[in-house]
Amino acid sequence: MKNQLRIIGGEWKRRQLAFASADGLRPTPDRIRETLFNWLMWDIQNSNVLDLCAGSGALSFEALSRGATQVVMIEPNRTQAAFLTDNLQLLKVTSQHAKLKVATAQQVLPTLKEQFDLVFLDPPYSLDLWEELAQLADPLLKDKAFIYVEADRDLNQLKLPSSWQQIKQTKAGTVRAGLYQKNMV
Repeated sequence: MKNQLRIIGGEWKRRQLAFASADGLRPTPDRIRETLFNWLMWDIQNSNVLDLCAGSGALSFEALSRGATQVVMIEPNRTQAAFLTDNLQLLKVTSQHAKLKVATAQQVLPTLKEQFDLVFLDPPYSLDLWEELAQLADPLLKDKAFIYVEADRDLNQLKLPSSWQQIKQTKAGTVRAGLYQKNMV
């Protein structure tokens, strides 16, 4: 069984991409994605992006569509990873611009050497991974890097690094989303 998502803006605006029907997999809603990328409008170009829980790939593909230089996607579900691979091929994205790591974020993060301008922290809600993944990802962030956090609860309840300063937030239904910026202490 597969589902569809639509890219909202940029080079691939209105393109439909397939993704697997898997437990806990819920693409970031269109309205939230549009808000997020409006916030990042001047910062997404030429950025190096890390998608900790790629899932449908909605955030990664939106970032690439809008001019990100490179995206590293982490997705442990092999079925969904196959959809991500198919979508990368469909959009003719080279390995120079996108890397897919088929493993958990906990396995991948300690192996990464590059530094990132933008991180998407949007884990399956039921796994409650925000604090753990934030701690693992924090050393990979450049000073002034942006971090997008999505949750099913008030963002103040998440134990995020103290160097992450919230600069924007929004809500759609039960989804709460915030944009943070890392400030070296």
